[in-house]
Amino acid sequence: MTKTFDKKLAEAESLPDIFEIVKHAVRKAHKAGRAGLTLGLADLGGSETSFVGAFYPFGSNIIVMNKTPLNRIKGSRPELYKPYSFHVLLHEYLHSLGYIDEEFVREMAYKISLKLFGGEHLVTQIAEDLARFLPELVYPDPDWQPTDTPEIEMVQDFDRSSTDYIM
Repeated sequence: MTKTFDKKLAEAESLPDIFEIVKHAVRKAHKAGRAGLTLGLADLGGSETSFVGAFYPFGSNIIVMNKTPLNRIKGSRPELYKPYSFHVLLHEYLHSLGYIDEEFVREMAYKISLKLFGGEHLVTQIAEDLARFLPELVYPDPDWQPTDTPEIEMVQDFDRSSTDYIM
């Protein structure tokens, strides 16, 4: 018997673990997927009213997540870390499948979350209205920006299931 998605997410220990759940969710909900993605973490800046959670450069094989929200969530609202990470990775993974339109991807992420987690789960609530959860968590102060060009820290063993054949 397979575990429910909320149990799998609760048991995840890392961003690569969460990404495997994201890929499984998209395969289950849309019968789509791709392999060979990498994950980088960087301080991407932002403001009090907006920030970039992550981005996927179209045609590439990398998702870059903003590590400042991740660190702030870990320190102040750790119960949001896995649901937030799932949502951001799901959103960018959908972009990596060729979906370009932001509004369409947001709606798709919400529908997948609702179908697999239910309406009461934090994953679905974040997909429905991310701004509701994070205004006080994103940056140390409203004017914070990274001081230099962001350095990308690569996450090892990110897309595990697509490298099983390598010896």
